[in-house]
Amino acid sequence: MSAQLEETPRIRQMLLKDLDEVIVIEKEVFLFPWTQGNFGDSISSGYHCYVLELDSHIFGYGVMSIGPSEAHILTLSVASGSQREGWGDKLLQHFICLAKECCARSIFLEVRKSNLGAAKLYESIGFRQVATRTGYYPAMGGREDAIVMELVL
Repeated sequence: MSAQLEETPRIRQMLLKDLDEVIVIEKEVFLFPWTQGNFGDSISSGYHCYVLELDSHIFGYGVMSIGPSEAHILTLSVASGSQREGWGDKLLQHFICLAKECCARSIFLEVRKSNLGAAKLYESIGFRQVATRTGYYPAMGGREDAIVMELVL
């Protein structure tokens, strides 16, 4: 009997046992990463936490909270070796479906002003800039503004 490898990545709920792999990606992609505690708290708080997985290997993840009328994507990332292959879009589409199922009327997120690739992805899906949060993110030598984006569902 031979083991078969999965051919298609899947999106599944993030589990506490996934956090070591998630943190590796988080530290690879972000200069100021979330901690394992941040992710653990998100899972235990009932946030919608998902991973992208292929052959038992996690290569992306996202966390979204959903309230009575709106959702908020708190973090979303794909490992650098898998970026620009459509996986961020697939994870976003998954979150959009979840938000609609929970009767959210809009989804918000923040993106670093310097993260043009992510902003372009969000805009291609229909997110629009609605505000700026001055000094929202830590940055080398100071703070960086966040662009607040909204997708009306």
